Amino acid sequence: MSQALTRSVLRRAEMLRSVSARQMSSSSSHAHDVEETIKWRNVTAVAIAGCLALGVYNFAGVPHHQKHDRPDYPYLHIRNKEFPWGPCGLFEWDCKNASEAK
Repeated sequence: MSQALTRSVLRRAEMLRSVSARQMSSSSSHAHDVEETIKWRNVTAVAIAGCLALGVYNFAGVPHHQKHDRPDYPYLHIRNKEFPWGPCGLFEWDCKNASEAK
């Protein structure tokens, strides 16, 4: 009985040693990991800078279209019944200010 127990313990110890000695899927060295980390940190910094530059260009560099630039088509602003908040649209501030000034 004691021999069987001893063999069992030795087999388990050998299995644990072989599992801990295995390299699962990381066959690269620590230096290579550090190089990859630095590379992707730099790529991320460049991408963030590019996105910020594109955002500044889009929001500051391009003129915005005003409401009076659009033509008055007959099918725009059709109101068959009144809105619960009044005759103007919910975010039509010019109309609201004009109706409050009357």
